Amino acid sequence: MRLKSQRQLMLIGIVAMGLLAFGLASALWSREPVPDMVRLGKGGVSVEATAPDALSGRMPDPGEAARPSKNIGSGAASYYGNELAGNPTASGERFDPNKLTAAHRTLPLGSRVRVTNPANGESVVVRINDRGPFHGNRVIDLSLAAAREIGLLRSGVAQVRMALLLD
Repeated sequence: MRLKSQRQLMLIGIVAMGLLAFGLASALWSREPVPDMVRLGKGGVSVEATAPDALSGRMPDPGEAARPSKNIGSGAASYYGNELAGNPTASGERFDPNKLTAAHRTLPLGSRVRVTNPANGESVVVRINDRGPFHGNRVIDLSLAAAREIGLLRSGVAQVRMALLLD
């Protein structure tokens, strides 16, 4: 296409800048809030401190947020919800989808694990109270509340990183 005037060139530039501004505004508008986080540490051990969660209004337990952790790998995570509410777990307690709990095949019951969704940077600390998952290649099953915290509800299954909180 051959431009016949400087006016056409200026009009194309204005349209291109408008499209760029619209794309930038859309990207900024759609971003979800990410909690403030400070990471310290070396050699696979990290300490994290989080600010209050603006969406749920809950303050993280300072004892859990500041505990050192050890990377225990990554893999696919899924969640189980209201359909299993009230069923007994391997720990003997009744499953409550509104608690921050999870099932893992081998970690000791009562272990606390920080589960992070690398796709959005969200993380949650869960307590292992059940065994599983025993199907597919999943490494952890989260409660409904935990899945909600890290943005797993829409996809149902997502890749996560896990860190065992140390004493």
